[in-house]
Amino acid sequence: MSFFDELAWRDLIYDATPGLEDALRSGKLVGYVGFDPSASSLHVGSLLPIMLLARLQRAGHTPIAIAGGGTGLIGDPAGKNSERQLLTHERVEENLAGIRQQLTHFLDFEAADNSARVINNAEWLTTANLIDFLRDIGKHFTVNSMLARESVKRRLDSGDGLSFTEFSYSLLQAYDYLMLHDRHGCTLQMGGSDQWGNITAGADLIRRRRGTKAYALVSPLITTASGVKFGKTEAGTVWLDAERTSPYSYYQYWLNTDDRDVVRYLKFFTWLDRQSIAELEQTVVEAPDRREAQRALAEELTRTTHGREALDRARRVSELFFGEDVTQLEAREVMDVLGDAPSSEIPAAEVAAGGVGIIDLLVRAGLASSKGDARRTLKGGGVYLNNQRLSDPDLRLSLGNAIDEKIFLLRKGKKQYHAVLIR
Repeated sequence: MSFFDELAWRDLIYDATPGLEDALRSGKLVGYVGFDPSASSLHVGSLLPIMLLARLQRAGHTPIAIAGGGTGLIGDPAGKNSERQLLTHERVEENLAGIRQQLTHFLDFEAADNSARVINNAEWLTTANLIDFLRDIGKHFTVNSMLARESVKRRLDSGDGLSFTEFSYSLLQAYDYLMLHDRHGCTLQMGGSDQWGNITAGADLIRRRRGTKAYALVSPLITTASGVKFGKTEAGTVWLDAERTSPYSYYQYWLNTDDRDVVRYLKFFTWLDRQSIAELEQTVVEAPDRREAQRALAEELTRTTHGREALDRARRVSELFFGEDVTQLEAREVMDVLGDAPSSEIPAAEVAAGGVGIIDLLVRAGLASSKGDARRTLKGGGVYLNNQRLSDPDLRLSLGNAIDEKIFLLRKGKKQYHAVLIR
């Protein structure tokens, strides 16, 4: 299956410039995607463009990831309601190092014929001469067309407006495309649908300046069926960095995917083929309570992002928290799989002196916002200790209630959990 056909059946083509499909079939292309270095880690919102590059490479083409060390100093106004905080050169460099490392999990940097590259656009943007840039690049852009872009119009209509700094971003991105074309033979830029204007502007610049054809391909922006912003949880952004979002939490994020979204995500983010996904789709219809599709999604993405060992650990933690009776386990067995679990500590002397009230413990563990909230949750049957449901708000826990007298495993509902370590 060709790269274009692969994207089509996975519903990953929102728009593409004419001639791209034929160009992909007739030879090997060099394509790129840009990544924002505003943080030291990418997040799950970056997975779609990462997978576009990875699929491009598997189809025999050459992928380039632009780590925007230059454009990152300016900031893309797309998707933002207010001006970005400008980063220092040093901070951008630190962030780029983390991003480069994460991309190695998805792209092959040692392939014989089409190895991936990570390129920092600071190479040409931070050395560009302003007058030459305005004469050679700026004259190909009309203010009318720049004002017509949705990201610009939205910001102009907002109270904060748009600075000239961010207004110039589209010129810099187009210049990136031209430089990659000149230096590496790049003729394809990909991204999200909100980047269509910027990407086609770059392709048009190459046509005007070099008289050659360049292409654009954008994928749809992801929205969840429930209306929650993709990649966001109660705890915040879901990062690809294991230090920011533990492999266990990452695994659970995908495991909790809505039935209405899971088949789309399997197509978007995994390497599973059409037949495998069709079979999983059938399980969503026939046995949704088994959540086989969600489990496959969580396993595929956790293994790809963090490796087999991290996946195995995440599954062991999951089995521990959501399994049956754990009171017969030894503390060391539990601790072996608690490295990624949310936890806190309580002094052993406090527990031994007269026990700790379950209401207080839930609040201290962050599983309840107040004593009243904890009491209501208990009465509703939504609190578990060591996988056993509790209902008595007056219960006081002693060392005898802990696993091996060392750990209280608390859970609120089906998803929120916490390990209280008795020290």
